[in-house]
Amino acid sequence: MLRYLENKNMGRGKYPWLDAIYHFSFANYYNPDNIQFGILRVVNDDLISPETGFDTHPHKNMEIITYVVDGAITHVDSMKNKRTLTRGQVQYMSAGTGVLHSEHNLGKEMLRSLQIWILPDKDGYEPNYGDYQFDWADRENKWMPIATGSDASTAPIRIHADMNVYATEVLKGTKIEFKVAANRQAYLILIEGEAQIDEYTLFSRDAIEIVGQDIIVNAKETSHMIVFEMKKEN
Repeated sequence: MLRYLENKNMGRGKYPWLDAIYHFSFANYYNPDNIQFGILRVVNDDLISPETGFDTHPHKNMEIITYVVDGAITHVDSMKNKRTLTRGQVQYMSAGTGVLHSEHNLGKEMLRSLQIWILPDKDGYEPNYGDYQFDWADRENKWMPIATGSDASTAPIRIHADMNVYATEVLKGTKIEFKVAANRQAYLILIEGEAQIDEYTLFSRDAIEIVGQDIIVNAKETSHMIVFEMKKEN
């Protein structure tokens, strides 16, 4: 089963310094029929203006991934980490029993990033931070493993959840398959580009839910994507 989601129908958060698309209920956007997809609780597609950002705030019992699309993000947290990441790089934080952090765009260009929250398999983990500077070539025309809760995966980022996260950039005119087992489901976001999946044409910032079936992605334009694969909801 496929369910196509146009970004124009998603939640929005517009502030002087932030223009965000909310894939699921968040902040001022609340839809009781769109709280989460499986254990994927939050995906915010954020445009953050130069010299602004999210000041220090708390998190608890959540697996948090930040995927940088454009610009540079600077992270500071209560575990004494301070890092700046750029396009295609990924930051991971297990909030566990509680952590404070901030995320800012300290540069002169617009920052675009995906803020992703995943529900952990249990509460009370010790807080943890990590980041990974992936080579862009490792995602060209193939699914690059980013994060996983499985020992069988080669993904470098380990999360406390039954989920696998992949990214790819598929060149124009190229097709790529993604397999979803009958007892699994996936949420795919077209970050940049234009792609055909079955009868649906996805444009930049659109998404599609995939339940229990394989898909073929046909890149009408060079297409940058991220996908979250997890256990199917009961």
